[in-house]
Order: sequence, then structure tokens, then C-alpha cells
Amino acid sequence: MNNLEYLLRPVTVRSLEIPNRAVMPPMGTCLGNTDGTVSDANIAYLKRRAHGGAGLIISEIISVHPDGHESPTSLGGYDDRFLPGLARMAETVHVCGNKAVMQIHHAGRESMYQLERGAAMAPSPVASYIFGKKPREMSKSDIQDVVAAFGATADRAVRAGFDAVEIHGAHGYLLTQFLSGHSNRRTDEYGGGFRNRARFILEVIEEVRMRAGNAVPVMLRLSIEESIQNGYSAEDMQGIVSDFVAAGVDVIHASFGTHGSPAGITIAPAEYEPGFNAVLARKIKSVVDVPVIAVGRFTDPFLANQVIARGDADMVAFGRQHLADPDFLKNAVEGHPERTTVCLACNQGCIERLMFEGKRIRCAINPETGQELVYPSKKVRHGRSVWVIGAGPGGLTAAYEAARLGHRVTLFEKENAVGGQIRYASRAPYKSGYEEWIRALAEKAERAGVAVRLGTNVTEDMIMSRDGSADAVIIATGGVKIIPRIDGIDMPHVCNAWEILSGHIAPRNNSFIIGGGLVGMETADFMQSRGIKNVVVIEQLPVSPVPPYTSHGYMLHGRLKKAGYEILLNTKVKAIKTDSVLFVEGGRRFRDEPASQVIIATGLTSSDTLKTFMDENNITSFIVGDAKEPRRIIEATEEGARAAWNIQ
Repeated sequence: MNNLEYLLRPVTVRSLEIPNRAVMPPMGTCLGNTDGTVSDANIAYLKRRAHGGAGLIISEIISVHPDGHESPTSLGGYDDRFLPGLARMAETVHVCGNKAVMQIHHAGRESMYQLERGAAMAPSPVASYIFGKKPREMSKSDIQDVVAAFGATADRAVRAGFDAVEIHGAHGYLLTQFLSGHSNRRTDEYGGGFRNRARFILEVIEEVRMRAGNAVPVMLRLSIEESIQNGYSAEDMQGIVSDFVAAGVDVIHASFGTHGSPAGITIAPAEYEPGFNAVLARKIKSVVDVPVIAVGRFTDPFLANQVIARGDADMVAFGRQHLADPDFLKNAVEGHPERTTVCLACNQGCIERLMFEGKRIRCAINPETGQELVYPSKKVRHGRSVWVIGAGPGGLTAAYEAARLGHRVTLFEKENAVGGQIRYASRAPYKSGYEEWIRALAEKAERAGVAVRLGTNVTEDMIMSRDGSADAVIIATGGVKIIPRIDGIDMPHVCNAWEILSGHIAPRNNSFIIGGGLVGMETADFMQSRGIKNVVVIEQLPVSPVPPYTSHGYMLHGRLKKAGYEILLNTKVKAIKTDSVLFVEGGRRFRDEPASQVIIATGLTSSDTLKTFMDENNITSFIVGDAKEPRRIIEATEEGARAAWNIQ
């Protein structure tokens, strides 16, 4: 079984036999129709994931109440009009040979959509950590209505053909709000001590168990630890979880964290090791005799197999890995795990895109995700000769996608290695996975037939020569380093961030970094990881370009603060001197501070000279990534993919 013996074993829950122990957990997509019904995009997305072979596929959240929707595109389950679409979801999973679970959900106070409508309700009128607005306090009649709504939606899940029902009791949504002493200030039978605060969950379980029937497994996803200051602990949960099982729960899905947990731990960034949370599943297994699902940055089926083999959990959930590459399990089973695109835990296309940008799901390293309806799967009728100039994320993605579709692709890179900016970004702490991703993407492109020519700078003469017979050119040449106009910038102790990250120049104590964007902040992080002392980061903007409310940003700011580094916002450098830096802070306060090294990290600007040349000579061309405008990986890969898709 390719050392996947335990992961590939079937497991039976009540009368339901699940073909293996890999689980796709619920993940929001915002792909639904605005009336809460299932869209064709939902079905295409789900079908692609189900083809990967996980034995248990859990739907994204299905709202049990009109006032429980997290967003306008959350799927509904509180009315029979939703049944046709929900039945399509179940059938889509069944066709692939997997078992389908509907997760039923109520957002409570954790929905800006409901808060702005004035419809958000919660156990107490305590403001959301994230959104800062207060919900209304639920009356006992409200509580009874919501309990009944969970049961009615469970009944619809069964009628729609789902094999099991999962109650969402995690991550700060309504059921967690009742459990939490922070959000539940009630003095009636639903408040007070932890056992009383669990009463609402128990009533929901009992109602769902009754309405689903004895044959259908009922699952419960819990945050085993609340992961906020003075929040409930795993030991608290160990004392109550057997009551949940007695009330009718057949499987515990052992998650963690809540809205407001530091660093967005519920969608853990790369700072957390894959499988780091299995210890919580083990704690629950020690007190209940039902299957327990472990979750927490799992990307590797072989690691999951070990977790099950040593008894930490009975099943393992792979969340974001299903976005990065839904074929990861199939690849491992077939003996080609190296072909899997491993999730970077960057959160650019999933949780942060949904939560902070209000957009539909994507994946920064898999352009198919969320675009399954437009993703071209068939080869073109007439392959073209395609040149891709630049082998960074955008160029490599474009080259692979064009070759996959049947074009004859040559990829040119002026450096002697692929990767572009990733070669430097991957040197920062916790980002080695980015280098591994680029290497795997380059190998994938070459397997698809891309001819790679390193150390080749494409010139206008090359393009116009007889050898330059490209039908289309994709320009992914990256950006040009911005050199600010500062007196003294040419001094010998001044260098740029890329020279530090590459190891070409050694970092020194008592240094200044000019530029507080991601390049500057990660250069500082690189320096603190090597024990460099007394570093100051200077940024002209009044707020950090690396938001501390994102998972990586939170961790990054925290590490620099712990290292004693100073980050000066709304500050401008006036001059670099032989042994100091002169700058003005807040537009008024001048400071002249000692400096042994000055590092320029003011970012990149786009360069479109080749695009202008192409247009002037009527050559079909596309410009992607930083060459178009310096941004993130997700924009580069999507633009690279779409350029390839648009070649006729």
C-alpha cells in the first residue's frame, strides 16, 4: 500500500463504510449563488476535489437559518428550495466513489453581512473580536428556533442524499460562542459554568440526532482549545466531550482556535509544522470511544498515515492541500508523491481572499481552483510556438499551462536558475517551501515538454530574427528594483535586500532597512534569525504595508518585536552618512542615528519595454506578474495561466 496502510484502511461509522481515512474538511468558497443556492461553480469545484480520492468529503458550511449566513453567497439549507442543489452536491461526491457529509452551520455574531443587516444574534451582546460590532442577545425563543433549524436542516441533508451530517461547533461561530466565557455572559441555564454553556450544543446534537435518524452518522466539529487568552482549554473539553457523544455524536472533528485567536491559527500559517495539532485529537481520543479526525496543516499522506498508526487519530483532514493539489492522495498511492504541489500555507487565495477581499476562492499556486468552469482541460486543435520570457512564478505557470494545452513552449530565463523573486523570498524564515514549490513547478513544466533555456537574455533582435518564430510571447520578466533618490545612497556600506537574502553580502549589527514592505520586513526577519542586533526598519507609509491582521503578518511583526527591532512608520530618510542615517519621523522630528549598514528594500516597479516593442511589431504578446505590476504570487500565477489559456 505504498506505506499508506493505515490511511487507506476503510472505517465504519454506524452502518456507513468510508473507503479510506483521508478527509476533505469544510472550506468556504463564496462560489454559491447570491440566493444561497448551489451554483454550477460549486459543483465543478467539488467534483474536482472529490476526484482526488479522499474517503470523506465534507461540504462547505450550509446555513440552517436565514440570519445565520456568513456571507450572501453562503449556501442555505433552511428551506426545501435548496434541496435540488444540495442533492447535486451529494451525487457529485457519490459518482467519485466517496462519502458525502453536509456541514450545518450558524454564524452567530461572526458575520459582517449579518452585523450590518442588524440580524446577527449571539448568546450575549458582546462585540465580535474581528468585526467590532455587537449582535443582539438571543432570547430563549430564539434558541429554540435555532435548535429546531439545525434539526430541520439535518433532515434535508438526509433527504438530499448525504451520508452523514456534521454540526459546526468550532472557530468562533454560534455554538462556540455559547461555549466561550468571552462571548457568553448569560445568567440563565445557558450561561455560567462550562457545563451550562455547553447546554446549547447538547440540545442541537439531540435535535439533529432525532431528525437525521438512527442510521445516519452525526459528526461534531469542535475547537478543542479556544486559543485565546483565558479561553477554555483542551482539559475543559475533555470533561464535556463524552456528554456530546452520549447525546448522539458518532465522530469528533478535532479542530482548534476561534475568531480572535492570534495569528489566525484556525488557518495556520507556515510557521506551524504540518500536523502540529494532532496532539489535541489524541487528547480527545483518550476520553471517548468514537472516531476522531485530526486537522492542522496536513499536506503529506505519509505523515497522516503515521498519525493514525500511532493512535493519535482515526482519520486525518487535508484542507488547503485540497486547494493546492486535489490529486495529492492519488499521487502518493500511485508512487509519485513528488508530483504533488504542496500547499504553502500562504492563505492568499483562500481565507484571506474570502475574509479580507470578499472574493471567491482561489489558490496562489493552483490556478484551476475556483475556476474549474473556465479551466481548459482539452488540448488545442493547433499548437502554437510560444516563447515565455522569465522563469518566475508567472512565467513558469504560463509555460506549464501552455505546454499542457499542446503548445510548443520555450522558456527563457536570463539568470542561471529559475524562480525569479522566489529565490530570495524563500531565504526568509519559514519560507523554504517556496523554493521547493518553484523546483517542483519547473520539473512539472519540463515533464510537460517545456524547453528551458537558462542564462539567456531575450533581445529585440532575437525576437525579430528568423529563429524567433514564436506565434505568441508571454512576458514575465519581473520588475526592476526601485532605487530611491537619497543623498549618500552610493556609499560602500549601502546594499540592497536581495544581496543580503542571497548571502552575497553579510548582514551587520546596527543596520537600517529602508522600506517596510514584505521585502524589507522579511529581510529583517532573515537578519533576526541569524542573531543580528539593533535593526531599524523605516517605512514612509503611516501604516505597515504588511498587515498584522494576516496570519503571516502577525507572526512576522511578533518576531521582529521580540528581537527588539524598531519599525518606524510615517518616516522618511533624508540622507545616508558615513556612519549614520538622517531621517524625519512623523514629518517633524529629525533624528540622526548611528548605522553600520544601510539596506535598500523599496521594492520593484514594472517594466513593459518588451510589450511596447511587441505591439509596435504586431506580435501577439501578453504581460504577466511583476512585469505588469509588482504584486503577490497569486496575481502572477493567475495572469500567467490566463495568458496561456488565451493563446489561439
